[in-house]
Amino acid sequence: MYGNTAHNIYAQNNIGIESPQKLIEMMYEGVLRFNAQAKKAIKDENIEKKTYWINRAVAVIVELISILDVKHGDVALYLDGLYNYEIKLLMQANMNDDSAKLDEVSNVFKSLLEVWREKTHVE
Repeated sequence: MYGNTAHNIYAQNNIGIESPQKLIEMMYEGVLRFNAQAKKAIKDENIEKKTYWINRAVAVIVELISILDVKHGDVALYLDGLYNYEIKLLMQANMNDDSAKLDEVSNVFKSLLEVWREKTHVE
C-alpha cells in the first residue's frame, strides 16, 4: 500500500534522478522533512496534518524496506529490523503526540543519511 506511493511521489517530483543511490538519499531526506512537518503539526495541535506527515514518513520507510536486497546478508537484515522499529516509533508518536519519538526517528535517519552519503561518495 505505502511502498508504491513513496516511489511514485519521488518519481513524479524528480524525473531525472541520477541513480538508485541518489534515490535512497532523497528518501532519507524525505523522512527527515516529513518528521519536521509532523513535529510542527504536534506543536500546532493539528491532528490532521500530524497524521498526514507521519503517514508520508511511514510510506517512505515501507518503500525502503521493499527495496532491501537480502543477498547483502546481515546489513539488509539489520536495516529491515531498524526500519520496522522506526515505523513503530512513528506510530507511537502519532498516537501519543510524542515529539520525542519523532526526534528519535529523525536522529536515526540523520545518521543513516550521513553514512549513506559517505558510502556513495567513496564508491
